[in-house]
Amino acid sequence: MKASRKLFYLTPLCALLAAGSAHATNGYFPHGYGIKAMGMGGASVAMTDNAFAGTNNPAIAAWAGNRAEGGLTFFAPSRSMSRTGGTLDASVDSDSNLFLVPEFGYNRAISDQIGVGVTVYGNGGMNTNYPSSDTCGPGTNVLCGNGNLGVDLMQLIVAPTVAYKVNESHSIGISPLLVVQQFKAHGLQAFDNAPGFPPLTGEPGKVTSGNYSRSTGLGVRFGYLGKLNDKFRVGASYSPKISMSKFDDYAGLFAGGGGFDIPENYTLGASFQATPTVTVALDYARINYGGVPSIANPSTNQASLGSAGGPGFGWQDINVWKLGVQWQATSQWTLRAGLNVGDNPIQSRDVTFNILAPGVITKHVTLGGTYAMSPTTEVSFSYMYAPENSVSGTSLFDALMGPGAGGTETIRMSQQSIGIQYGWHWK
Repeated sequence: MKASRKLFYLTPLCALLAAGSAHATNGYFPHGYGIKAMGMGGASVAMTDNAFAGTNNPAIAAWAGNRAEGGLTFFAPSRSMSRTGGTLDASVDSDSNLFLVPEFGYNRAISDQIGVGVTVYGNGGMNTNYPSSDTCGPGTNVLCGNGNLGVDLMQLIVAPTVAYKVNESHSIGISPLLVVQQFKAHGLQAFDNAPGFPPLTGEPGKVTSGNYSRSTGLGVRFGYLGKLNDKFRVGASYSPKISMSKFDDYAGLFAGGGGFDIPENYTLGASFQATPTVTVALDYARINYGGVPSIANPSTNQASLGSAGGPGFGWQDINVWKLGVQWQATSQWTLRAGLNVGDNPIQSRDVTFNILAPGVITKHVTLGGTYAMSPTTEVSFSYMYAPENSVSGTSLFDALMGPGAGGTETIRMSQQSIGIQYGWHWK
């Protein structure tokens, strides 16, 4: 009881820390939640050895027992862009290449049938910070604004959870999702009805303030877990689109007057005990970015920025496959490996807008493990490598400033991360 009270008091601190995270892999969602899942390519919806039911599958809380886990991931993305074949040629790398992403999960068995918990996590995020490059004149950046260019999007979710065992083999669960997100953009003066450019926004002064604007919302995640036999489990998790309050300071940038909802997403998966010491898990996830206009509207839309049909980032819905293997190597060591393969949400048509958010990663290779220090304590770790991927397309500056101005643009990203987690479990 004393340990659980201390962990409860830590929850607000973890929430504050998570607010500073940026973690973009499957689009802008992380490749996995919790260090153990991260080591298995993100496969988690049918795994019960963690306290992250609120984000992976609420039904897990009925099986996870009494446990708590707190971790930190060092996330290192590399982002760059280039433009060739026009009068505005440029090549620049984004600064700010290391981010700390904390996580916290707590689970408690209330009875043989009911489990409760709370998960605090960063749903994802996107950050770029390109230095000025004199592309369009002294002191300008690659999008012809003033000074540095970039955005910073962060989403924090607190997910209290309750799960119920319908019988000895099946459970259901639910997690209300309490969401806070913040966003800022700077260096986009060319899109804020600047002299020399066509009027692009219906809300001048609300495109590139450089200040953080915050937004809140309430969502829900539903979950199911079934133990079909001693070796085979299946799971499912579903979260409908979360309607968020608007980013008022960016009503002239995001479609719908500053709207930026969190897309509908769901996961189906299974785990199989291949041998007494080896478990294989496979998840299929779907993220429906297309249901959020500010994310999905094509950047070529002929409407004012900020209007209901205004230009967006043009992101498509994506499918993600997550394969993980876990091996109980010794009584103290558990080793993991995984592969995460997903679609690229960005089309060549929308490359110019996505200089700000180059979420083009499609593959992740992961490793991980857990060392049991005692019967009740453990340390887990994970490593992720995402090789560089790129998308090229015709620059929108050909339309804004005349043929031959922009030429061809290319955006690129690669990533690495290392995570460590301390865990407790008790009867």
